[in-house]
Amino acid sequence: MYPANFDYKRPATVDEAVALLAQHGDAAKLLAGGHSLIPAMKLRLAQPTVVVDIGRISTLSYIREAGGKLAIGAMTTHQEIAASRLLQDKCPLLPETASHIGDVQVRNKGTIGGSLAHADPAADYPATILALDAEIEVAGPNGRRTIRAGDFFVDLLQTAIAANELITEIRVPVTAKTVAYVKTEQKASGFALAGVAAVISPSGVRVGVTGIAAKAYRATGVEQALKGQMTANAIALAATHAADGVEPLSDIHASAEYRAHLAQVNTRRALERAVSRG
Repeated sequence: MYPANFDYKRPATVDEAVALLAQHGDAAKLLAGGHSLIPAMKLRLAQPTVVVDIGRISTLSYIREAGGKLAIGAMTTHQEIAASRLLQDKCPLLPETASHIGDVQVRNKGTIGGSLAHADPAADYPATILALDAEIEVAGPNGRRTIRAGDFFVDLLQTAIAANELITEIRVPVTAKTVAYVKTEQKASGFALAGVAAVISPSGVRVGVTGIAAKAYRATGVEQALKGQMTANAIALAATHAADGVEPLSDIHASAEYRAHLAQVNTRRALERAVSRG
C-alpha cells in the first residue's frame, strides 16, 4: 500500500522542528529513522498531512560524557550506540541492548530517540532505559525539560512527550560491568517477546522488562526480593515476581501465560549474567 498524500518538511535545527510542530499540531508527525512511521503510513494506520524529517539536524547525533553522565543525541543510531567505545567502557548495558535490535539495516538507520518516542511495547530500549534510571530531554515551544524514565512510558504507544515536543537527548549514568540484557525475540521481526535489563550496583538492583505488557515496566517485586542477597537461590526466587502487578499481553506471538513465564526465565538469566560479570 502507498501512504496518503502529505507535505514534507526538513528543518535544519531543533527550533525549526519545534516551530513546525507548533504550526501544524496533530496533523504533523516526526520522521527519524522511519522504521516505525513509514510502515504505519503505508498501512494508513498513520495519515499525517505533514511529515517533519529531523534526520538532517546534525546537533542531535552524538555520544559524549558530560556532567558525570553519558549523553546520547536523539538521532544517534542503534549501530553507533552498539559500536561506541565510550558506552562500552562506561555504560555497557546500552550498547549490549542496541546490538540486539533488529538486523543490520535496522541498526544502521533506526535511532534511539525514534524508538523511545514510538514506545512500542516490544522495543528493546525501554527496559534498559528504566533499569538505568535514565533521563530523557525534550524540546518544545516553552523550552526544554527533562523526563525521568520512570515517568516517560504512559501506556501502549503513549509517552509523556507532548504533541509539540521532540526528544533531543538521553542521559544515562556511568555504571559498572555488572549489567546484562537478555531477550527472547519474535523470529520474524526481532522484536522482544520478553526482554529484561538488569543493573547491579552498590545502591541495589534495578530490573526493566519489555515485551510483556502494554508498556515497559520496572520489576520492583524482583528488586525488593533481592535486597541484601544475590545468591543463585535468591535470584531464582526473586525472578518469580517478574510479572507481578502487570497484565501480560496475549496475541498471535505468545499467550499471556507464556509471556509471564519468559519474564521469569529471562529475569533470572539477566541477573545471573550480571552477577557473573562482577
